[in-house]
Amino acid sequence: FHSFFGLYGGAAGTCRLLPASAISLLSLFAGATGDILPDSLPSVPGTLPHFLKEPEDSYIIKSNPIKLLCRAVPALQIFFKCNGEWVHQNEHVSREYMDQNTGLKVREVLINVSRQQVEDFHGPEDYWCLCVAWSHLGTSKSRKATVHIAYLRKNFEQDPQGKEVPIKGMIVLHCRPPEGVPTAEVEWLKNEELVSSLTDDNIDTRADHNLIINEARLSDSGNYTCLASNIVAKRRSATATVVVFVNGGWSLWTEWSPCNVPCGRGVQKRSRTCTNPAPLNGGAFCQGMSVQKITCNALCPIDGGWEKWSEWTACSVQCERQRRRECNNPPPRHRGIMCEGPSNATENCTGGMCTQNGKLLHDVKPQSMDGSNDVALYSGLGSGVVVVAVLVVAVMLYRRSQSNYGVDVIDSSALTGGFQSFTFKTPRQGSPLLLNSSLQPDLTVGRTYSSPICFKDSIDNKELFDPLPDIKVKVQSSFMVSLGVDDRAEYHAPKGHPPETFPRGLNRDYSNSTVERRSTKKGLLIPNGPPLTPTKDQMRTTGVFGHLGGRLVVPNTGVSLLVPHGAITEDTSWEMYMVINQGESSFQTEEGCEILLGPEVTYGPLGLDLSSPVAMTIAHCAEVDTENWNIQLKRKTQDNSWEEVMSVEDESTFCYCLMDSSSCHLLLDQPGSYALVGEPLTQAAVKRLKLAVFGSMGATPMDYSLRVYCVDDTPYAFQGVVATETSRGGQLLEEPKMLPFRGNTFSLQVYIQDVPQFLWSIKPFTTCQEFSFSQVWCSNQKPLHCAFSLERNSPTTTQLSCKISVRQVKGHEQILQVYTSVAESKKESVPFFMQTDCTVTSQTGPKAFKIPLSIRQRICATFDTANAKGKDWQLLAQKLHLDRNLSYFLKQQSPSAVILSLWEARHQDTGDLDSLASALEEIGKIHSKSTAAKSQEDPESDLVHHLGTGMQNNMTGKNDH
Repeated sequence: FHSFFGLYGGAAGTCRLLPASAISLLSLFAGATGDILPDSLPSVPGTLPHFLKEPEDSYIIKSNPIKLLCRAVPALQIFFKCNGEWVHQNEHVSREYMDQNTGLKVREVLINVSRQQVEDFHGPEDYWCLCVAWSHLGTSKSRKATVHIAYLRKNFEQDPQGKEVPIKGMIVLHCRPPEGVPTAEVEWLKNEELVSSLTDDNIDTRADHNLIINEARLSDSGNYTCLASNIVAKRRSATATVVVFVNGGWSLWTEWSPCNVPCGRGVQKRSRTCTNPAPLNGGAFCQGMSVQKITCNALCPIDGGWEKWSEWTACSVQCERQRRRECNNPPPRHRGIMCEGPSNATENCTGGMCTQNGKLLHDVKPQSMDGSNDVALYSGLGSGVVVVAVLVVAVMLYRRSQSNYGVDVIDSSALTGGFQSFTFKTPRQGSPLLLNSSLQPDLTVGRTYSSPICFKDSIDNKELFDPLPDIKVKVQSSFMVSLGVDDRAEYHAPKGHPPETFPRGLNRDYSNSTVERRSTKKGLLIPNGPPLTPTKDQMRTTGVFGHLGGRLVVPNTGVSLLVPHGAITEDTSWEMYMVINQGESSFQTEEGCEILLGPEVTYGPLGLDLSSPVAMTIAHCAEVDTENWNIQLKRKTQDNSWEEVMSVEDESTFCYCLMDSSSCHLLLDQPGSYALVGEPLTQAAVKRLKLAVFGSMGATPMDYSLRVYCVDDTPYAFQGVVATETSRGGQLLEEPKMLPFRGNTFSLQVYIQDVPQFLWSIKPFTTCQEFSFSQVWCSNQKPLHCAFSLERNSPTTTQLSCKISVRQVKGHEQILQVYTSVAESKKESVPFFMQTDCTVTSQTGPKAFKIPLSIRQRICATFDTANAKGKDWQLLAQKLHLDRNLSYFLKQQSPSAVILSLWEARHQDTGDLDSLASALEEIGKIHSKSTAAKSQEDPESDLVHHLGTGMQNNMTGKNDH
């Protein structure tokens, strides 16, 4: 080679340039021998060739060859090398020109690469080419340029599916474009117009090609198409039709129409329309009646009739006598006509034998004697008038004194027993006006009302209690309050102080002992109804669990326990139990500012030995808001006190707490008793109440009782109502409704409205009833209830229609509509609203879990191993929205298994694996967007993608995996 290149050293230490003939020979030799040409020539100090243009990555479209171009300076020759082999000289097209700026010669070389060349190449890498440039100082290499055959398959891997969603619902359209090189870009068309998230904040076009509309609007209805395109072609998916529908809602009821007959038995009607809103785009029509009818009795008019004339009066000094008659045989009633004719008659009683001044002729006497008779007459009449006036005043004073004891309205917030029975007693009849009499009251005489009553406001309180200093209030229990004049009552209402709550020193045991001493006295009302808590066997569930794990459920309480697979060692079994504390809550605080948000739950046995935590779910009644609530998990200690385990917003390595809108999911290592406790931080804190109204016949066939319950909105709390009303034979008259109750210290009022007064009468003092704020706020899962007593005016009345309004002062209001048929015969109770798992208490083995065991094991094996690309259990937690308090998962032997257990507890009611499958598919897709060589380095991406796809196919019946 040295002879070819003619390199030699001169006297001055320089070298000669390569002759043109030698370069030509070198080129021919390179073309003939291929790889014999060296990659570099001996270099000398100076500047090597540098490239002004290097070959770029290219795609072959259809059968059109691509061109690769190199441009270098200074360069005597440029040759291409493809896939490690020199390209023949004949395939090069070269030209040379002078750079006007530098004065150097620039050489440019071009080659063509055909589709056949790329298809015939089989190697570990993609087809590549680079340039080698020579100068008298040495050689330089360009970058590698890859050549791909561009294509785009015709069929989409996943077409979007049509949906029907309610207004303000979320719309998710999935699209997976066809396979292609380069990767296809995706756009969405709605009715052939481009959809962009840049112009509409409600639309989100994700990197995973899905289209998400956060809150559906009517304008979002239309035909959606996924458009995939690359440099080869454009492909359109199947069109998905999205329909946004509106379910119909009832308008308010109209007023009752007048009775349709002027006299006798008729019908009244009222109506409502399904226009609030009207159903649209196939939305459901309103359920229920659009017209209600009730019977009415229009009283017929009765015309008046005259009685017989009375006897004639004695003849007066005017020589006249009179008689009268009354129009009451019968009296006119119900718009009847009054009697026609005079009611008085007068006639002369002397046959005209009177003097001119009205005196009888034989009665004329001297003037002095006549004057004295007139004085005596008028004196007698005056005395009679005075006597009558004195009697009238005495009667009025007597009635007024009696009316002071007929209290109309009293605030049940002053009587912390709530809406229960009251006893009113009047003073002895011997001293009706003496309020501070030293005589003992007669306890055997009195009026008893079994109806709750309420105050209108604090002003009424003062007016009622101030005039009666001896009236005292005594709390007998949470079911009875007695009001009467008794020197042994425990609580006096002081003047000027509304009796809203009991003094701090009044304790429940003392008042209960007083009840026992006085329970035998006449007039004391003690309810004999069943307790408000279910039986104990309903609140306890047990099961025997082994290595396969399982689930415990307390039916219809929102409480469950999941024992994960592998938590119990092989060849070992435990009899586990879960109990809800139904007695008086053992949770107490001195400040009284913390309340129970769900039932107290105990699981065991105490010596339980598990290798991974169990997942417990407890329903709660709080509107979760970290600005307004401080929610804590507490555990009972051995001395029956309560200690804080963690705040739900804090991070802990001992416990995990996940708050959903209506349930709290806990990961626990230690058996024991747990309670979810809330401390309101502001008056904007809200807890949910569930309202229900029940009805049943009263003590007599003419009586009917409406009972309104206000309970914490948890399934367990409503169980107490279910148990009580089942034993009473009560009928659920309206679907239970939810009422947000604010921590603003204002009471809860219950009104009964729109009762047809001509068909029904309300017993005294029951139109309005009230719960004090502390009764509702600190109810601690115990039901509160009040009753309205109604009486039919006629045995023929068989229907009752009214409204129950429940509202918090300066808060929300909820309306319970009552429309029922009343019959004397006992009816079957209306089914209560129960959960579907009311008979399942324990499940063991694979049937207790939503995730198949084989898939669970493969997920754990994939994600528990640390991965340099970040695809580990932390990414799984992030995709399942469980990415807080990661330090708890970190300490677990298998973080992925604990994450899946928490997901199981959170989705136990839905049983839908779609969210888990979508998360796995998304993880797999993110890590599979690489070249074929990278796929060989990361086989787990294919596994995760396969798991997600397999689970989705399994749900749609496409795969038996």
